[in-house]
Amino acid sequence: MLDAGRSSSPIRTRSGTLALAALLMTGSGLGLSVPMTGWAATDSSGATWADSAGACVLHEEKLTQPYPTFDTADAARTFAIKVQSALLGQTEGGQKLSSVVTQPVDRAGKWTVMAAYLFTQQDVQYRATQLYISDGGKLRTITGSNADGEASACVGQMREFLRFLAD
Repeated sequence: MLDAGRSSSPIRTRSGTLALAALLMTGSGLGLSVPMTGWAATDSSGATWADSAGACVLHEEKLTQPYPTFDTADAARTFAIKVQSALLGQTEGGQKLSSVVTQPVDRAGKWTVMAAYLFTQQDVQYRATQLYISDGGKLRTITGSNADGEASACVGQMREFLRFLAD
């Protein structure tokens, strides 16, 4: 089960023009590979990526907490309900997450969980999508975020990457 007491931190683009935030769990980056044109790593570990305009951010975290693989959509759906409950209990910058939804997603015949939610930080509302992956039996997350209502092409690219390609 997810730890509702984890802290998070804002992610800022190099230009500093747009502050984006994602619910980031404490852990170490793995060096995410983002195959989308115009995206670049924003840190030396390759764990955080942003599109060229700084409107969308992807971040990967590797945690030490155990995370299972699921053989069926039903097993992943059952766990997704637990993830949703845990996320509803979390806060970002002292404010509760809202519009939390979860769903099972297929990854090469194994199932895992994806969550989406809204949160507000520094009076700006953000939309985040978070993929939970079992990496050697440990939790790894890939989180994408953008300002709510952002209409840049990167939003669709990021969501498609998280839904179908991130692994």
